[in-house]
Amino acid sequence: MNHVAAILLAAGRSRRMGAFKPLLPFGNGTVIDACINNLRGADVKDIIVVVGHRANEIQRHLESYKLRFALNPDTDSEMSESIRRGIEQINEDAKSLLIALVDHPAVSSATIKTIVAAGERGARMVQPEHKGRGGHPVLIDFSYCNELLRLDPHAGLRSFFDAHRSEVRRLSVESPYVARDMDTWEDYLALHAEVFGSEPATNSSQFT
Repeated sequence: MNHVAAILLAAGRSRRMGAFKPLLPFGNGTVIDACINNLRGADVKDIIVVVGHRANEIQRHLESYKLRFALNPDTDSEMSESIRRGIEQINEDAKSLLIALVDHPAVSSATIKTIVAAGERGARMVQPEHKGRGGHPVLIDFSYCNELLRLDPHAGLRSFFDAHRSEVRRLSVESPYVARDMDTWEDYLALHAEVFGSEPATNSSQFT
């Protein structure tokens, strides 16, 4: 799996949440810790974290992980801009790309391994789904790099997948968390309670 690179998108302001998602408590760590540990547990070694809002704070928090970072200074931009910034940092020997979202911290290493394995078996694009609902992370063959760099900022990945529908493997997985967005405070509390059986400990510094 050394030829799989991952972009973890964490540049936004978390406006709908009302709190800064990446650094919210999640189990014994934070949301972004969980995302990185899940990727590493799936043997994904090359991880680029795309930062923007409170970028320095995230980089300090993740210092011990020895990661690479890409900066998206326009925190109000669409996801396509963060994807572009991340791709610019990927090593040329990458064969496939995982695009992961920071608000999916409950997607386990086992689920990520299943997605990567589908790519190793020849699928050029893999989108996990649970009960028919598509989710993340998605896996894309790196030969599509130039197209990803030119994504329509308003249509985003959806239009890209629609344009290549015949090449997309919709992979049914057991985990419901691939399709669980964590957009609001209520989403966050419900997810934490479901995964850990308890409410998270929070403090004022975690709010935007």
